[in-house]
Amino acid sequence: QVQLVESGGGLVQAGGSLRHSCAASGRGFSTYAMGWFRQAPGKQRNIVAAINWSGGSTYYADSVKGRFTISRDNAKNTVYLQMNSLKPEDTAVYYCAADHTFTVHTTWSTYEYWGQGTQVTVSS
Repeated sequence: QVQLVESGGGLVQAGGSLRHSCAASGRGFSTYAMGWFRQAPGKQRNIVAAINWSGGSTYYADSVKGRFTISRDNAKNTVYLQMNSLKPEDTAVYYCAADHTFTVHTTWSTYEYWGQGTQVTVSS
């Protein structure tokens, strides 16, 4: 069992930056691939970025490539999402998720554990 607690959302102007953190409790954090998803009102939940167990493999949605960076610190049981050059279309609730696999998956239904979600609002 893994519990995920997120922090770092908020309100920012377009062009600004935010850093999300997702702290995991429970055993075996380093055996989980981790993902960040987002869901805007009336839209489906989509992958933003994902990282494998070691941090050696990452995935980014085309819409955030070059602006967002996912990373993890297995010693601290934490995964991060650095968001730069934010745009109003990045406004959404952001979720971190854990998938007990050594590979990176991009489909939300494969992830077993979810954080509570944090709101990110980017004003124009």
